[in-house]
Amino acid sequence: MNGEQAVQLDELDVRLIDLLAEEPRIGVLECSRRLGVARGTVQARLDKLVDRGVIGGFGPDISPAAIGFGVTSFVTLEISQRHGHDPVTAHLAAIPEVLEAHTITGSSDLLCRIVARSNTDLQRVIDQIVSSAGITRASTIIALAEQIPYRTLPLVRSAVRR
Repeated sequence: MNGEQAVQLDELDVRLIDLLAEEPRIGVLECSRRLGVARGTVQARLDKLVDRGVIGGFGPDISPAAIGFGVTSFVTLEISQRHGHDPVTAHLAAIPEVLEAHTITGSSDLLCRIVARSNTDLQRVIDQIVSSAGITRASTIIALAEQIPYRTLPLVRSAVRR
């Protein structure tokens, strides 16, 4: 949260988030019925969680593999300090196969998660990534299998216990 104070979650917040994660298409009225609280309470809690950035969206969770992008890899990039992050970030944002990019510490400057249709297609994506004048070196690691998918619910549940 970049220096902002963390949002304190209570048991109702966690139950609401769990319910929405389990059934993303559920309505506020049905949430209130299942949680045993007033509709206005659910709406106020939901608005608070969205306004404070705890809930970032309600879109569908897409599986890249299910739409033909079965190869996942992680790429570290070293960038030219002369060019800076902004042009490289703009370049990466224009490549649909770049799912996320993070500034990191250590010997590299950026860590990206990318997907491709095959290993041959991965080479195409990497070539596209390194075509930026701001990128001086790339190192790629191919993920063989997903052991723990991206998840936040265990973290949400543990936040209320602290």
